[in-house]
Amino acid sequence: MIQVIPFAALGRYEADWLSARHHFSFGDFHDPARMGFGPLRVWNDDTIQPDTGFPPHGHRDMEIITYVRTGAVTHGDHLGNQGRTLAGDVQVMSAGKGIVHSEYNREAEPTTLFQIWIQPNAQGLAPRWETKAFPKQAEDGLVVLASGRDQDRDSPALRINADAALLGATLDAGQSLEHTLAPGRRAYLVPARGTISVNGQPAAARDGVAVEAVERLVITATEDAEILLADLP
Repeated sequence: MIQVIPFAALGRYEADWLSARHHFSFGDFHDPARMGFGPLRVWNDDTIQPDTGFPPHGHRDMEIITYVRTGAVTHGDHLGNQGRTLAGDVQVMSAGKGIVHSEYNREAEPTTLFQIWIQPNAQGLAPRWETKAFPKQAEDGLVVLASGRDQDRDSPALRINADAALLGATLDAGQSLEHTLAPGRRAYLVPARGTISVNGQPAAARDGVAVEAVERLVITATEDAEILLADLP
């Protein structure tokens, strides 16, 4: 099963400082048919205006991955972590038993990002935060950006406390790559930019593609594209 969820069908939130689209139920957007996908609970597509952002607020028992598409996001938390994550970079926050953090766009232009929440394997873990830049060139195929899968323990990927992985790649128009899902696993795929096909099914920029009961994925860029894929149980 491969289901494409068009960008226009996503939940939405609009404010003077934030434009958000929700792939799954979040905040005031509630759809009982879209409460998550396996342990993937949130995939938000945010545009944050300059000199604005999310003031200090708390999370717990969630693995939160932020992929910055354009601009940069500045993080601070009660543990003393401070950092600026640039476009193309990834940050991971394990909320664990509780963390209070803020995220701001301190840039002169809007910042766009994906924020992805994955339910952890266990509750009450120690909170932590990390950020890292990764190569995502087409010749490398899908690069593991963040993972808690056993097979990725020796990779440079950021660690999360979940049997899941976030992978990314850039493709030139006409290029393809393959991804094999182990038995019982599923995938959620979003083109950050460009248009693609997944086993022949077209998807436009910022659409969601939910994949279940399919072993082999062939992802082809019909124009220059940047993609993210969550490999999930």
